Amino acid sequence: MNKFQPIRKQAIYGVLACLGILGAGRLAAAQAPVLIPRPSIILIVADDLGYGDLGCYGQKQIKTPNLDALAAAGMRFTSFYAGSSVSTPSRGALMTGLHTGHAYVRGDAALSLRAEDVTVAQLLKAAGYHNGLMGEWGLGDNGTAGVPQRKGFDEFVGYLDLTHAHDYYTDHLWRYDGRSGRDTNITFFENADGKKGIYMPDLFTTAAMNFARINRPDRFNRFRSFFLCLATAVPHANNEEGRRTGNGMQVPTDAPYTNELWPQAEKSKAAMITRLDRDVGALLAKLKSLQIESNTVIFFLSATGPHKEGGVNPAFFQSSGPLRGLKRDLYEGGIRVPLIVSWPGRIKPGQVSDQVCAAWDFLPTAMEIAQTETPAKLDGISLVPAFLGRPLTNQHEFLYWESHESGFQQAARSGTWKAVRRQPNQPIELYNLDPDLGEKHDVAADNPKIVAKFEEYFKTARTDSTQFPITVPIQGGTVTNAPEVAPKR
Repeated sequence: MNKFQPIRKQAIYGVLACLGILGAGRLAAAQAPVLIPRPSIILIVADDLGYGDLGCYGQKQIKTPNLDALAAAGMRFTSFYAGSSVSTPSRGALMTGLHTGHAYVRGDAALSLRAEDVTVAQLLKAAGYHNGLMGEWGLGDNGTAGVPQRKGFDEFVGYLDLTHAHDYYTDHLWRYDGRSGRDTNITFFENADGKKGIYMPDLFTTAAMNFARINRPDRFNRFRSFFLCLATAVPHANNEEGRRTGNGMQVPTDAPYTNELWPQAEKSKAAMITRLDRDVGALLAKLKSLQIESNTVIFFLSATGPHKEGGVNPAFFQSSGPLRGLKRDLYEGGIRVPLIVSWPGRIKPGQVSDQVCAAWDFLPTAMEIAQTETPAKLDGISLVPAFLGRPLTNQHEFLYWESHESGFQQAARSGTWKAVRRQPNQPIELYNLDPDLGEKHDVAADNPKIVAKFEEYFKTARTDSTQFPITVPIQGGTVTNAPEVAPKR
């Protein structure tokens, strides 16, 4: 049930109407009770941002003052995991509340969400939210059941295809607007013929601020809350540009790092992250100017761990922090990513949580924030109790991942234990993350009972998938039983 607080001000609005300040239509809306709506929800998703790429997670060289301030004002999670080690299934887990053992999309492949796959946006829309997506999607191309407008978004501008999202100066994007019925590609002549007139992350930030301004909950829209997903491509590399020039970190300027004695790709990557931080700061300032920041919950996270594409050296900035591995790995560096949550008046400032949680927890968390029912048979749990300093009553016994990019790989976490199976025909590696966060010491031989527990869990954690069958590498670099889908990124 929604909880609203009525405040009547008819007399004031009657005077304003007599003075011609309010029209008759607005007078009728103004005379209605002023309601405090359910919180609006903003989800900001970076792409390939490492656990160690932000100042609040230990970064010393890249400046991220706005995100550091957001963490200081809210809660920073130290054991949050992406949905996958690659982007498409990670975004699918975030949207559907299912991990890669149960989701339809389990790898970077040319698949879309099906009609029966229900997203957080669809559930929020059914609860009365107005939803907007700016940036990357990747879960359904034009003409499929998985396009944003069929998955709960009332407005969308961005890339349907994640390979297209490599191009920061694209000359076209997809645009959908439910109000006008517009559903088409839009052309940016400023970027035609190789010109670089519009940097797309800048456009997405502007679109997000406009969305918040136009859809601000107020008496004129019956205090309708909104869900805004700003899915920037930053700091993912333009892989094609990287192959052409050696530097795929596309950004208008490498300031404020121009004079640093760093390789150019590293200067550009740092500039991308600082520009992302600037954009987050601009969005936060817009919420404050609209006077809606106190009833807006903000999530900031990354879709995957740091990459090594585009000419960058992830070790230069220690992007993985103390963790082993990178994007495409099921070790901690490939899947443990930043999560910052701000909820003024509910989350106490300066909180740090080691609650073990993952991308598939976002959907049930959003449902509790929206005060609406969570569907059954999800892999996620609500993190709202953790936000409020209360113990979770339904802790994860296990977190589970599987990967299909180089044969079939599995990983799981239970308590402080982490298990990784790099191929179906290989033994389980076991790490105790409490003393060994860097996964340097495989202790499987010393803990046969723990290994047996993970062995049994790996058998039951997943359902079979015709699109993503179990595959085994064979001599010569090929795989048996390969899924009949084309690689996406």
